[in-house]
Amino acid sequence: MPFLHKVKNPAENERLTALAGFFLFFLLAIEGVTLLFLRPLLPVHIVVGLMLVPPVLLKLCATGWRFLQYYRGEREYVRRGPPRLLLRALAPLLVFSTVAVLGTGIALVLLGPHHFGPLLLLHKASFVVWAPAFGVHVLAYVWRVPQLALAAARMQKVAVGALVLASFVGALAAFDVGHLPTHGWFDDVNRDGDRF
Repeated sequence: MPFLHKVKNPAENERLTALAGFFLFFLLAIEGVTLLFLRPLLPVHIVVGLMLVPPVLLKLCATGWRFLQYYRGEREYVRRGPPRLLLRALAPLLVFSTVAVLGTGIALVLLGPHHFGPLLLLHKASFVVWAPAFGVHVLAYVWRVPQLALAAARMQKVAVGALVLASFVGALAAFDVGHLPTHGWFDDVNRDGDRF
Protein backbone atom coordinates (compact mmCIF):
# COMPACT_ATOMS: atom_id res chain seq x y z
CA MET A 1 0.00 0.00 0.00
CA PRO A 2 1.45 3.38 -0.98
CA PHE A 3 0.26 5.04 2.24
CA LEU A 4 2.13 2.56 4.44
CA HIS A 5 5.15 2.63 2.15
CA LYS A 6 5.40 6.41 2.57
CA VAL A 7 5.33 6.09 6.36
CA LYS A 8 8.61 4.17 6.07
CA ASN A 9 10.24 7.37 4.85
CA PRO A 10 11.37 9.42 7.89
CA ALA A 11 10.15 12.72 6.41
CA GLU A 12 6.70 11.26 5.69
CA ASN A 13 6.64 9.65 9.13
CA GLU A 14 7.40 13.04 10.68
CA ARG A 15 4.59 14.67 8.70
CA LEU A 16 2.12 11.97 9.71
CA THR A 17 3.12 12.41 13.36
CA ALA A 18 2.69 16.18 13.06
CA LEU A 19 -0.70 15.75 11.40
CA ALA A 20 -1.92 13.53 14.23
CA GLY A 21 -0.47 16.01 16.73
CA PHE A 22 -2.24 18.90 15.00
CA PHE A 23 -5.66 17.30 15.50
CA LEU A 24 -4.78 16.19 19.02
CA PHE A 25 -3.82 19.74 19.99
CA PHE A 26 -7.32 21.02 19.23
CA LEU A 27 -9.06 18.06 20.84
CA LEU A 28 -6.97 18.49 23.98
CA ALA A 29 -7.73 22.21 24.02
CA ILE A 30 -11.45 21.39 24.06
CA GLU A 31 -10.84 18.83 26.80
CA GLY A 32 -8.98 21.48 28.79
CA VAL A 33 -11.94 23.87 28.57
CA THR A 34 -14.28 21.15 29.85
CA LEU A 35 -12.09 20.82 32.95
CA LEU A 36 -12.91 24.42 33.85
CA PHE A 37 -16.65 23.69 33.73
CA LEU A 38 -16.72 19.95 34.36
CA ARG A 39 -20.19 19.64 35.85
CA PRO A 40 -22.15 21.08 32.91
CA LEU A 41 -19.65 19.86 30.30
CA LEU A 42 -19.12 16.31 31.56
CA PRO A 43 -20.78 14.71 28.49
CA VAL A 44 -18.49 16.77 26.22
CA HIS A 45 -15.49 15.78 28.39
CA ILE A 46 -16.38 12.11 27.99
CA VAL A 47 -17.04 12.26 24.23
CA VAL A 48 -13.83 14.18 23.52
CA GLY A 49 -11.90 11.83 25.83
CA LEU A 50 -13.16 8.84 23.85
CA MET A 51 -12.38 10.67 20.60
CA LEU A 52 -8.75 11.10 21.67
CA VAL A 53 -8.00 7.38 21.74
CA PRO A 54 -7.59 6.61 17.98
CA PRO A 55 -5.50 9.72 17.15
CA VAL A 56 -3.33 9.09 20.22
CA LEU A 57 -2.80 5.49 19.08
CA LEU A 58 -1.86 6.74 15.61
CA LYS A 59 0.68 9.16 17.03
CA LEU A 60 2.14 6.52 19.35
CA CYS A 61 2.44 4.07 16.43
CA ALA A 62 4.12 6.66 14.18
CA THR A 63 6.61 7.74 16.84
CA GLY A 64 7.14 4.13 17.91
CA TRP A 65 7.95 3.23 14.31
CA ARG A 66 10.51 6.05 14.14
CA PHE A 67 12.03 4.92 17.45
CA LEU A 68 12.23 1.32 16.24
CA GLN A 69 13.80 2.22 12.91
CA TYR A 70 16.39 4.49 14.52
CA TYR A 71 17.54 1.87 17.02
CA ARG A 72 17.50 -0.85 14.37
CA GLY A 73 20.05 1.28 12.51
CA GLU A 74 17.85 2.10 9.50
CA ARG A 75 20.12 4.43 7.51
CA GLU A 76 17.66 7.24 6.71
CA TYR A 77 16.38 7.41 10.28
CA VAL A 78 19.90 7.34 11.74
CA ARG A 79 20.93 10.13 9.37
CA ARG A 80 18.15 12.36 10.71
CA GLY A 81 19.39 11.75 14.24
CA PRO A 82 17.51 11.20 17.52
CA PRO A 83 15.29 13.74 19.27
CA ARG A 84 16.94 16.03 21.78
CA LEU A 85 18.05 14.37 25.01
CA LEU A 86 15.40 16.05 27.20
CA LEU A 87 12.63 14.90 24.87
CA ARG A 88 14.00 11.35 24.75
CA ALA A 89 14.16 11.27 28.55
CA LEU A 90 10.63 12.66 28.80
CA ALA A 91 9.10 10.30 26.20
CA PRO A 92 8.49 7.25 28.46
CA LEU A 93 6.84 9.43 31.12
CA LEU A 94 4.64 11.10 28.49
CA VAL A 95 3.63 7.78 26.93
CA PHE A 96 2.83 6.03 30.22
CA SER A 97 0.98 9.01 31.70
CA THR A 98 -1.03 9.43 28.46
CA VAL A 99 -2.06 5.76 28.58
CA ALA A 100 -2.87 6.12 32.29
CA VAL A 101 -5.03 9.24 31.82
CA LEU A 102 -6.99 7.73 28.93
CA GLY A 103 -7.21 4.26 30.47
CA THR A 104 -8.44 5.44 33.85
CA GLY A 105 -10.84 7.88 32.17
CA ILE A 106 -12.39 5.11 30.09
CA ALA A 107 -12.59 2.87 33.16
CA LEU A 108 -14.37 5.63 35.12
CA VAL A 109 -16.89 6.04 32.31
CA LEU A 110 -17.54 2.32 32.06
CA LEU A 111 -17.82 1.74 35.80
CA GLY A 112 -19.82 4.87 36.61
CA PRO A 113 -19.92 7.05 39.72
CA HIS A 114 -20.51 4.25 42.23
CA HIS A 115 -17.14 2.61 41.55
CA PHE A 116 -14.76 5.56 41.87
CA GLY A 117 -12.58 4.47 44.79
CA PRO A 118 -8.88 4.83 44.00
CA LEU A 119 -9.61 4.95 40.24
CA LEU A 120 -10.55 8.64 40.30
CA LEU A 121 -7.46 9.41 42.35
CA LEU A 122 -5.32 7.54 39.81
CA HIS A 123 -6.99 9.47 36.96
CA LYS A 124 -6.20 12.78 38.67
CA ALA A 125 -2.66 11.73 39.59
CA SER A 126 -1.87 10.58 36.05
CA PHE A 127 -3.20 13.90 34.75
CA VAL A 128 -0.93 15.79 37.15
CA VAL A 129 2.06 13.83 35.80
CA TRP A 130 0.89 14.09 32.18
CA ALA A 131 0.16 17.84 32.06
CA PRO A 132 3.71 19.19 32.56
CA ALA A 133 5.24 16.45 30.37
CA PHE A 134 2.76 17.31 27.62
CA GLY A 135 3.49 21.02 28.11
CA VAL A 136 7.20 20.50 27.49
CA HIS A 137 6.41 18.31 24.47
CA VAL A 138 4.13 20.98 22.97
CA LEU A 139 6.65 23.77 23.53
CA ALA A 140 9.33 21.71 21.82
CA TYR A 141 7.29 20.96 18.69
CA VAL A 142 4.52 23.57 18.37
CA TRP A 143 6.52 25.81 16.05
CA ARG A 144 7.12 22.97 13.57
CA VAL A 145 3.78 21.16 13.61
CA PRO A 146 1.68 23.49 11.39
CA GLN A 147 4.28 23.55 8.61
CA LEU A 148 4.80 19.78 8.73
CA ALA A 149 1.05 19.08 8.87
CA LEU A 150 0.40 21.31 5.85
CA ALA A 151 3.23 19.58 3.96
CA ALA A 152 1.75 16.11 4.60
CA ALA A 153 0.70 14.09 1.57
CA ARG A 154 -2.93 14.40 0.50
CA MET A 155 -3.53 10.73 1.31
CA GLN A 156 -2.20 11.28 4.82
CA LYS A 157 -4.49 14.28 5.33
CA VAL A 158 -7.50 12.35 4.09
CA ALA A 159 -6.65 9.29 6.21
CA VAL A 160 -6.06 11.24 9.43
CA GLY A 161 -9.11 13.44 8.84
CA ALA A 162 -11.22 10.31 8.29
CA LEU A 163 -9.79 8.78 11.48
CA VAL A 164 -10.75 11.84 13.52
CA LEU A 165 -14.24 11.89 11.98
CA ALA A 166 -14.66 8.17 12.67
CA SER A 167 -13.43 8.78 16.24
CA PHE A 168 -16.12 11.43 16.69
CA VAL A 169 -18.86 9.16 15.34
CA GLY A 170 -17.60 6.24 17.43
CA ALA A 171 -17.40 8.34 20.60
CA LEU A 172 -20.95 9.63 20.11
CA ALA A 173 -22.21 6.12 19.42
CA ALA A 174 -20.44 4.73 22.51
CA PHE A 175 -21.86 7.53 24.64
CA ASP A 176 -25.39 7.14 23.29
CA VAL A 177 -25.65 3.37 22.84
CA GLY A 178 -23.96 2.69 26.16
CA HIS A 179 -26.33 5.12 27.91
CA LEU A 180 -23.44 6.38 29.99
CA PRO A 181 -24.89 7.78 33.23
CA THR A 182 -23.52 11.29 33.68
CA HIS A 183 -26.47 12.70 35.62
CA GLY A 184 -25.51 10.96 38.87
CA TRP A 185 -21.77 11.59 38.79
CA PHE A 186 -21.83 14.57 41.12
CA ASP A 187 -25.03 14.29 43.14
CA ASP A 188 -24.48 10.69 44.25
CA VAL A 189 -20.75 10.82 44.87
CA ASN A 190 -20.21 13.90 46.99
CA ARG A 191 -22.61 16.75 47.56
CA ASP A 192 -19.98 19.18 48.82
CA GLY A 193 -18.34 19.19 45.38
CA ASP A 194 -14.78 18.26 46.33
CA ARG A 195 -14.55 15.04 44.35
CA PHE A 196 -14.02 16.93 41.06
